Amino acid sequence: MRLLFVLLALCCSGATLAAQYQQHSLNGNQLSINTDEGQLSLTFFQSDVVEAFYQPTGVKQLPSFSISQQPEPVTLNISETASQLTLASDSLTVTIDKAPIKLSYYRADKLLLSEEQGYVQQPEQQSHGFRFMLSPDEKLLGGGQRVLGMNRRGEKFPLYNKAHYGYSTQSSQMYFSLPLLISSNKYMLLFDNSAKGEADLGHSQADILQFSAEGGRSSYVVVAADSYSELVTNYTSLTGRQPLPARWTLGNYASRFGYRTETEARDVVKKFRDLRLPLDAIVLDLYWFGPDIKGHMGNLAWDLNAFPKPEQMLADFTADGVNTILVTEPFVLTSSKRWQEAVAAGAIAPGLDGKPKTFDFYFGNTGLIDVFNPKARDWFWPIYQGLAEQGVAGVWGDLGEPEVHPDDTVHAIGMANEVHNAYGHQWADMVYSGMRQHFPAQRPFIMMRAGNAGSQRFGMVPWTGDVERSWGGLKPQVELALTMGLSGFGYIHSDLGGFAGGEQFDAELYIRWLQYGVFQPVFRPHAQEHIAPEMVFHDKHTIDTLRPWLNLRYQLLPYNYTLAYQNSTTGMPLMRPLFFMADDLANITDLMEEKNSYLWGDAFLVAPVTEPGVTSWPVQLPGGVWFDYFSGQRYAGANKVELPVTLDTIPVLVKAGSFVPMAPLVQTTRDYSSKKLTLHYYADASVNCAKGEMYEDDGKTPDAVAKGQFELLNFYYLQQDGEQKFELRRSGDYAGKPESRELTLVVHNQTATPEHISVDGRYIQLVPQQARFNRMQNVAWYDKANRQLKVKLDWQADKVQLLVQK
Repeated sequence: MRLLFVLLALCCSGATLAAQYQQHSLNGNQLSINTDEGQLSLTFFQSDVVEAFYQPTGVKQLPSFSISQQPEPVTLNISETASQLTLASDSLTVTIDKAPIKLSYYRADKLLLSEEQGYVQQPEQQSHGFRFMLSPDEKLLGGGQRVLGMNRRGEKFPLYNKAHYGYSTQSSQMYFSLPLLISSNKYMLLFDNSAKGEADLGHSQADILQFSAEGGRSSYVVVAADSYSELVTNYTSLTGRQPLPARWTLGNYASRFGYRTETEARDVVKKFRDLRLPLDAIVLDLYWFGPDIKGHMGNLAWDLNAFPKPEQMLADFTADGVNTILVTEPFVLTSSKRWQEAVAAGAIAPGLDGKPKTFDFYFGNTGLIDVFNPKARDWFWPIYQGLAEQGVAGVWGDLGEPEVHPDDTVHAIGMANEVHNAYGHQWADMVYSGMRQHFPAQRPFIMMRAGNAGSQRFGMVPWTGDVERSWGGLKPQVELALTMGLSGFGYIHSDLGGFAGGEQFDAELYIRWLQYGVFQPVFRPHAQEHIAPEMVFHDKHTIDTLRPWLNLRYQLLPYNYTLAYQNSTTGMPLMRPLFFMADDLANITDLMEEKNSYLWGDAFLVAPVTEPGVTSWPVQLPGGVWFDYFSGQRYAGANKVELPVTLDTIPVLVKAGSFVPMAPLVQTTRDYSSKKLTLHYYADASVNCAKGEMYEDDGKTPDAVAKGQFELLNFYYLQQDGEQKFELRRSGDYAGKPESRELTLVVHNQTATPEHISVDGRYIQLVPQQARFNRMQNVAWYDKANRQLKVKLDWQADKVQLLVQK
């Protein structure tokens, strides 16, 4: 009777009995285990990255969309007892219980993660997945775009990319789901599956983590490391890193829903230029291919009534340093000009009857391009190629969840629910691969709303969707950006100012959102057109308030471009959580919950103001010493502080020991140059030595790092025996590199007038007035009021040493 009860319980839960070990073999990086239910393989891609791939007999397996790395050479040792196998690399050990099969993962003898039941089938739900044990105090970050708080432990949510129009302070399902978790126990767990599914992070059972999906791939990957930043580096080695974007990606965009005519597009660019507000890109929404919102999607060609001379317009914009980005969608309406062409090419995904699947959604009756089908890609890509040949600089892929995706849609490799979450990923792959093949001298720009784990390797620039234009819409943007950044998507950003709704212009909300935008990866105000998203259409006070912020964005190009370089080489996001900088374990776990303050690179700490009418704003400090960017006020410790704010300021702090390179203001990155460079250093007695770097190339050559076509500027500081020593080094070469730089070193928090300053042993004159300093070369000036030492020098040599004696 007891046995019958157990069997009934298993049947009701949908879980199959676990597999039993039969035999194993080790071949290089892979351990293969035969069981009575199929095969299990353990593949080490790195010493601390291992995939467990269950292949039960008779279960269909789709390819991995996430993994791009070829396994590195890893030395593995295996041992066996009657009940267990142990497989170990230098840094990660996997124990395999034989009866039933169960895997546990250890790092330096510490248990990271253990299967509770391992692979689980749920026949009545037509799904399969995995169950793992959770430790009592473990915190879990990740899961893609959600507004649930940084720690998602205790939550259950769908793994299904789906639009959430007008979201604000809470959302459990959004545009970009990711079956990826980051644990406070210093591991990452990737469920390598593209199908519709669900994640239960201790919601149904407090100590159980479960992934499930309707088909797909029964595989997961464990990533381990000694630090959280190394976790991101190891994970992006596995899934691919974001290619370095063109420098213009970091500039200002004119964008709205949408510009209806060529005249309107030209006028907005002219207005930015007339008002001397920097601009690098214009984004054309769906009116470029049709006069109305409905009925034209899939035309994918210029509406010559509204845009009569598109190639001339593109050429004029390019000559003015403005790059044009066009929206495209994966839907072809039956009313569009290309419907019959797409059907004849076999580009439309069929239904169960084998005929092109059609269905109704907001924009009209439509079919969906099957980006998994080579025939569809052969039809779709040449359209992008033609636009790029006309001068289009970037692609915007919208609605790529796909926004509407009927279950009975048949794709080349599986049904809709099996491949749903990989649709945007496959679309981005097509565009990126085509651009690299046909336009090898151009860095692709691909902005998309949805994708899969690993989509960052195709240069995907995602955004946080159709956010409500409200204070509630602004509040979750840091949480969304940090979560996606930790997952490999360094260029996640929001529609600045908010997109959806809003009855009238709220100047304070708009200003606060764009101030935050200066310190997010992409500066792109975008909204429904009844309230202008571009600052040029607002009142003088709004423009005057925001002008210095937009200018600061451009002056920070050397710093921001270096963050882009670091992201492309290490996977480190541009926006980083505070716990990356904490060194106390208790402080780290507390900071994992922080969703309002964040790091912009290593130097800046930013806390966007997300409430109206405030005169002060709380900022969480992660430890160490920080200076208010505006006032110079010094703060220290791992505590929360209140910073005074006006409408002109938000809390922006700079870490003691930071080097921040800045360049002269330009109106477009086309005119950017680091020939004149201001290097800020934030000195403090608590920091005896420090270093920084700056990356430079021509801003456009693909694979510049791999080709060696770049320059690195390295900065070093040493405080010793009452002396401050700076060493500046430069190495590398690229076309257009300045042979020398007019460098102004600004040392902040300099408490006294120096007694002696020398550069490479040559005395530097300390002048008494700023006016003389501005006129002369190779001089210094001490600004007593602001406690700043400024030294101007001509930097030509590969190495320069500057000595300041107090």
